[in-house]
Amino acid sequence: MASVARSIRPFASQALAQKPLASACRAAPAFRFPRGTRSFSQSPLAQVKKYTESHEWIELVDGSNTAKIGITKYAAHSLGDVVFVELPEADLEVGAGEPVGAVESVKSASDVLSPVAGKVIRGNAILEDNAKTINASPEEEGWIAEIEVADTAALDALLDEAAYNETLDH
Repeated sequence: MASVARSIRPFASQALAQKPLASACRAAPAFRFPRGTRSFSQSPLAQVKKYTESHEWIELVDGSNTAKIGITKYAAHSLGDVVFVELPEADLEVGAGEPVGAVESVKSASDVLSPVAGKVIRGNAILEDNAKTINASPEEEGWIAEIEVADTAALDALLDEAAYNETLDH
């Protein structure tokens, strides 16, 4: 073992004495993305949330034609404390603008309209026992219905978040 070290020592000290090339010191990335592109890819329909002027939202799930529908934060705040939610029955066919459920609060009651046509898969069972989930988390846990969207292209006619927020300022 010592003889191997002695035979390598002259070569090692000679290599260390040399100046390394500048290009050898710079770490080159294995792959470089062209300027102006993102390093990840996602379908434009994956996780798309759209809004209506009547304060409903719809969000496609996992790039499929399945979507969740609910009321916006603005609507939940305007209604006040939600005391009851009428959920839709599974397999109910709904058209765009037709009721998919209803929300009752201490102030008033309001239909929840489907932003697009489709078939109800299920209602949010959490709301049966805890209607106030809509107040706490209207655009996440407080969704009303999950539907199979008949035509995902219909989402293009709805408002994005910025356009929806502009309607609230007027």
